[in-house]
Amino acid sequence: MKRFFDIIVALSALILLSPVMIIVAVLIRLNLGSPVLFTQARPGLNGVVFNMMKFRSMLDAKDQKGNVLPDDMRMTKFGAFIRSASLDELPGLLNVLKGDMSLVGPRPLLVQYLPLYSQEQARRHNLRPGITGWAQVNGRNAISWEDKFKFDVWYVDNQSFWLDIKILLLTIKKVFVREGISADGHVTIEPFRGSERGS
Repeated sequence: MKRFFDIIVALSALILLSPVMIIVAVLIRLNLGSPVLFTQARPGLNGVVFNMMKFRSMLDAKDQKGNVLPDDMRMTKFGAFIRSASLDELPGLLNVLKGDMSLVGPRPLLVQYLPLYSQEQARRHNLRPGITGWAQVNGRNAISWEDKFKFDVWYVDNQSFWLDIKILLLTIKKVFVREGISADGHVTIEPFRGSERGS
């Protein structure tokens, strides 16, 4: 039922939001250049890696040695707006149709985090990752990694159709009030360096 719901909602959203996505793509091309889409390898169900798609929200700026500059140096006001309005997440609907992601589930994080999870935290990969999730509606990037993972694992143990509906409705509210977009002192959230508690 969850997969059927994902397909119906993602397909409907892509059709309804296609004009918005075209406008966003044009604005990104004008303000940030190309490419318009940002793809990155992320671990999905059972830790299997897939390419997650997002609208680009940062400049592709590098230092003299060719290293990518820190996020806060690449983020523009336009990019910050794209991210705060969650418009950068719209291409993820294509990942949902492909079966890489679900509408609701633990957010797919960086591949390099995989060996850093405790055994309990790693259970977040027992479900498909989501465009939004229980952690996102309970603080998003403004909460600690420990709390984020606790919310993720709680969702894995308590997932249901009605919980997904609740999370989707709360997500819409969060988008409009723009809460928890970034952690204090960071454009998004500080990197995860491993858990100090639990195993």
